[in-house]
Amino acid sequence: MKNSYKTSDAIHILIYIELYKGEREMTSTAIAKSVSSNPGVIRRLMAQLSQAGLISTQVGKAVPALTRQASDISMLDVYKAVETECHLLQVDQKTNQDCELGRNIKNVLSDSYDQIQTAADAEMARISLADLILSVESEINKEKTIKK
Repeated sequence: MKNSYKTSDAIHILIYIELYKGEREMTSTAIAKSVSSNPGVIRRLMAQLSQAGLISTQVGKAVPALTRQASDISMLDVYKAVETECHLLQVDQKTNQDCELGRNIKNVLSDSYDQIQTAADAEMARISLADLILSVESEINKEKTIKK
């Protein structure tokens, strides 16, 4: 299974928009440099964030903005906006049905995976974009202090 970085990159985009509004260029190329990604990937993620109602954009203008306060956007909101498969763990559906374990493992794992997903969703709902912005600002300030 391939790891997805969509949520991480989408959060990066949202923090960039909020942290640097009015200070830095907001083009997909500029944001892509910060994310270390392709501008096309950034545009697709921003389109998903826009469709989910998390940001507003204007065609032909590089002025994206959050549609609500950072404290009102959770990690879960972002995760659901950009991930097409919103399950952390997937059960292998191709187990051997002629084996007693193969026939039963899917049900057992599905129940456990559902519990894990519920806990993860609750934790992501608890963490706001504002919390993440404060943490990033703290890390940036630490770097500035060390460089002095």
